[in-house]
Amino acid sequence: MLAALTGAGLSAAAGLNAYIPFILVALIARYTDVINLPHQYAWIESPWAIGVAAVLLLSEVVLDKVALVDHVNDAVGTFVRPATGGLIFAATTAAEDFEQGSSFMQDNPWVGVLLGIVTAGIVHTGKAVTRPVVNTTTGGLGTPVVSAAEDGVSLTLSLVAIFLPVLVIFLLLLLLWALFALWRRAHRRRRTREDRLMSDAGYS
Repeated sequence: MLAALTGAGLSAAAGLNAYIPFILVALIARYTDVINLPHQYAWIESPWAIGVAAVLLLSEVVLDKVALVDHVNDAVGTFVRPATGGLIFAATTAAEDFEQGSSFMQDNPWVGVLLGIVTAGIVHTGKAVTRPVVNTTTGGLGTPVVSAAEDGVSLTLSLVAIFLPVLVIFLLLLLLWALFALWRRAHRRRRTREDRLMSDAGYS
């Protein structure tokens, strides 16, 4: 159960930023005994995988904070984020099985992959749908603020998923509520702006 919560939390975090949970899992598995990845996932903690992920994280952090460019970044993320979510879910649940002497998730990695893809995909969809509304209503000024908040949530959710997985359900519900509230607020602001423009055009 805790392994599933860890996988769910990490894959949800990947839906916001694919590389933050990946690097955390890689570093913790490489330098601590908190996560012991089975051999089929050992490449995740290799120096080259960590290095590539660090470069991609840097580009993600920069590009996602620029209005319009973030739309292209989200388009690419449509494939990258769910894929990373699936990988991390499968790897961490298989790691839990490995530590407990079980082999179900190791023998059936597709279960974790599928669950991770779905979880990350849902969060990514919320992010991708919300961002254009935020960009439009704030003239792009809100883009770096929202992006930084998403990175912070991704980091926090990843750490909680690894060290306090029992809190993952609460954080996931809070995340979904926050995405919906942000979208609704931004949508209302856009509707108000459009109504004002139409009203002004009617008086001119």
